Amino acid sequence: MKSFRDRVGKEVIVFDGGVGTYLYEKGIFINTCFDELNLINPDLVSEVHRDYVSAGADVIETNTYGANRYKLAAHGLETKVYEVNLKGAQIAKKVAGDSVLVAGSVGPLGVQIEPLGKLSFDEAKDAFKEQIKGLLDGGVDLIILETFALVAELQQAIRAVKELSPDFPLMAQVTINDDGNLLSGAALESFVSGVSEYKLDAIGLNCSVGPKLMLDALERLKPMTDIPLSVQPNAGFPMNIGGRNIYMSSPEYIAEYSKRFIQTGASIVGGCCGTNPEHIRAIRRAVKALQPSKKIEVTVGQLKVTAPEAVKVYEMSEKSRMSNKLMRKEFVTLVELVSPKGVSPIKEVQKARKLFHFGIDAINIPDGPRASARMSALALAVTMQREVGIEPVLHFACRDRNVIGMQSDLLGAWALGVRNLIAITGDPPKLGNYPDATAVFDVDAIGLVNIINRLNHGLDLAGNPIGEPTGFCIGVGFNPGAINLDEEIRRLDWKIEAGAEYIVTQPVFDLKILERAMKRIEYVKLPLLCGIWPLISYRNAEFMNNEVPGASVPAEILDRMRKTTTKEEGFAEGVKIARETYEHVRSEVAGIQLSAPMGRIEGVMMILEKN
Repeated sequence: MKSFRDRVGKEVIVFDGGVGTYLYEKGIFINTCFDELNLINPDLVSEVHRDYVSAGADVIETNTYGANRYKLAAHGLETKVYEVNLKGAQIAKKVAGDSVLVAGSVGPLGVQIEPLGKLSFDEAKDAFKEQIKGLLDGGVDLIILETFALVAELQQAIRAVKELSPDFPLMAQVTINDDGNLLSGAALESFVSGVSEYKLDAIGLNCSVGPKLMLDALERLKPMTDIPLSVQPNAGFPMNIGGRNIYMSSPEYIAEYSKRFIQTGASIVGGCCGTNPEHIRAIRRAVKALQPSKKIEVTVGQLKVTAPEAVKVYEMSEKSRMSNKLMRKEFVTLVELVSPKGVSPIKEVQKARKLFHFGIDAINIPDGPRASARMSALALAVTMQREVGIEPVLHFACRDRNVIGMQSDLLGAWALGVRNLIAITGDPPKLGNYPDATAVFDVDAIGLVNIINRLNHGLDLAGNPIGEPTGFCIGVGFNPGAINLDEEIRRLDWKIEAGAEYIVTQPVFDLKILERAMKRIEYVKLPLLCGIWPLISYRNAEFMNNEVPGASVPAEILDRMRKTTTKEEGFAEGVKIARETYEHVRSEVAGIQLSAPMGRIEGVMMILEKN
């Protein structure tokens, strides 16, 4: 098992959820000393830890959040500080075994320190040392200082750790109010500056507020520091139902925001009060989708490919009609058609024929969009090409194939006449109708581009010659509205180095976002195709704005769609907005990819028709 320091900042780490509130769910009364359960009911504490390990947590926290002399004194346990913490660490370590890390949990003392109270800084530090000594002796892998509202008190806890073990792994978290400031009223900047003199492995936010407010605070926190960031929100705000405090945020809601935390720059995600193993299980699925475990590692140094001497690599102009047009810098138009859910592609073929006669260059076919089970995209691509004559652009996703299947399907696609690809990682199964289906994700889109590029050079992934090479024109996706644009651009650079030859953006609604992203990647010389999605209703606009990461719909467009009262009005206004976008970008990009929501290709024709 890798240490915390070997992992933090290099991968996403999933912490567990609430311990006290989960014990409460299991029937422990609120006036009980939860920390004392380490001594009087260790089996129940072990059960809590086991549930979180089973849910997929990488790190579990000890049941010691309030195990300091001042909080234990309320239960007559002030003389058992060391014993409670030692036992809490030992219980967690036994459950964790060799596969999960244990964080020693330390919270505020629960009394005022100077200048607000009579407790001096040194007395506070000594109280923290008393607690932390038990955790260290119990064998924890790191210390987590959490839910602090006062920077001065947090500093004393940090000092305590540093005096006991100067180089011990340590992370510190504060809690915030609705305004995104510390509960004391201090700004987030005071937290960052207050801990900057200490060597910390991670800093972050936990407790008090739900995911939405914590995301807002994270966006403010990210530019302030280079230290890895953690986010552990409550499951929203509790409601009192039948005398019990119930947290209403669903696991799916927490998981969706965890994705956004990661995209914004968080290295550590988990839960706090109100979250339970179901929330952590959902977070684990979300993290796996964003950070698939790669059995096949693809690094930048591996991406340079040299074809065997006898192999003639296809030039861009030779690969397809579309690639030839892109090379000659002629404007390219793609239209996206989705495979049917049944066995008959007649309607899709008829639409492709109409679009071909209208002058569309190629049909773009998604591969199991939103993790839905549909007719094979490859089967539809081949059918359209044979029956219509229009070129397909086949999406090829990593989700459903291992690297053996990928290479087999790619070789088959080439043999069947497919020449244009877009390499994508693929939507995670949890987005679709089969959320418990297994995703493969041997590689992501970067690794897939590398595989295709090797085949284009007459080599398989292992470097073995395959004879005649493929000659795919390789496209990749790019999200101009990505929450973490720096990371999106970094990944784009890797895709290009792996062998990408053209770029297609996610649907663009906010032209300012597109212009900002294009300015950031103006050094990229590959053709860029702008994705355009004609909205069909106000509800559709709201969905794109709120549920599709990076698809920001400006307020003025939302207002325009809100004013429509019928389906046809909504469709007409959406087409009008899409045409305005097309007119704005046509001179700035190499082409466009138009979607046809609900299969209504007449909207595509209205967008492209000449005045």
